[in-house]
Amino acid sequence: MKLRKKRVVGLLLILIVLVVGISFGVKQLTGKEKVVRMQDLVHTTASEGKEYAKEENLKLKIVYEYSSEIPKDEIMEQSIKKDSVIHPNDDLVLTVSKGKVPIEEYQENNIDELGKVPIMMYHGIENMKDSETEYTGGNVDKDGYNRTTESFRDDLEFYYQSGYRMIRLSDYVDGKIDVPFGKSPIILTFDDGKENNFKVLGKKDGKLEIDPDCAVGILEEFKEKYPDFNVTATFFVNETLFQQPEYDEDILKWLVEHGYDIGNHTLTHPDFMQIDQQESNEEVAGIYALLDTIIPNKYVNIVALPFGSPYKMSHENYNVILNSKYEDKTYTTKAALRVGWEAEWSPFDVDFTPQFLKRVRAYDHDGTEFDIEMTFKLLEKNRYISDGDDKTVVIPKDKQQDLRETDLEVIAY
Repeated sequence: MKLRKKRVVGLLLILIVLVVGISFGVKQLTGKEKVVRMQDLVHTTASEGKEYAKEENLKLKIVYEYSSEIPKDEIMEQSIKKDSVIHPNDDLVLTVSKGKVPIEEYQENNIDELGKVPIMMYHGIENMKDSETEYTGGNVDKDGYNRTTESFRDDLEFYYQSGYRMIRLSDYVDGKIDVPFGKSPIILTFDDGKENNFKVLGKKDGKLEIDPDCAVGILEEFKEKYPDFNVTATFFVNETLFQQPEYDEDILKWLVEHGYDIGNHTLTHPDFMQIDQQESNEEVAGIYALLDTIIPNKYVNIVALPFGSPYKMSHENYNVILNSKYEDKTYTTKAALRVGWEAEWSPFDVDFTPQFLKRVRAYDHDGTEFDIEMTFKLLEKNRYISDGDDKTVVIPKDKQQDLRETDLEVIAY
């Protein structure tokens, strides 16, 4: 009997070894393990998300945000998309609703969606250190229209650390301001389509190689560094586009595919006060027509006025700027940007005029003449501070008379 038991045990051990060996051999032959795909956790509860992360051995981080639409404790977003392949120890971020914002939170965080919004005006970004310029701070030229790469990086870091988050210019014009609770919107614009805005070093495997020290290279650097910065910008071009004929079409397409916008800076950068209506029409409509041939329906109908002229909307050329025509096609410009000097009104303010928007010149002037330092000191008292919900407009009660008509829900506290 003992011998028989030993034989049975021995056979069982051999069988186990064979099964394990076959399993290992199959894995070796196929080179594949079981594929696990991410489930859709949106609209499930935070506790269900925690349980799922535990089962799949995922590194979980939960971020809580207020929402007037999503019930409290319900998952609103997940960092890993549904059906993506997941592995043990992958990072998973779940955004969970805190429900509606209590009035006390608005008061404690000074929420004010009638505060001002800075539209920053840049031109060239020169690959230089501040110490290499002859002028104040990061100014490459006397008037500070061109900026060093060192100062541009410092600018972006300053905006982020000061609680600003980028939004698209076109969204601002449309009254769509989507930034987190307690944060403030900021808009970046670039004029003239300079080569150092988007410098191509060549192509590799059909993809553009971008100079890491051009404006877009630096913006992409910050996109990686701060994913919640929502990095974007609007580039206003002339007929030379980005001054790289062999790459210009690829550049335009790359920009719109990667979350940036292209706008109209006229064909030849004229002073509208020095040309007639026909010439004005050709200057504006000509760029729209050019963009139509490369990125149809993917550019923004916004004009950055060369030299900021004309300086009044009553000028005879202004209506032509807003309504131009090229070969029987009419173009309607929904917003126009001045060279400007200070932050602009909230899009919900009665004084908001999208056809004549001011911009902040991104330059240094020792804290005077509406340079970056002066502008952001002023904004400490009257900046737009978001409630984190683009479906509502939250304002202090004493500002209700400044609110323009809106279809959004208004909350006055």
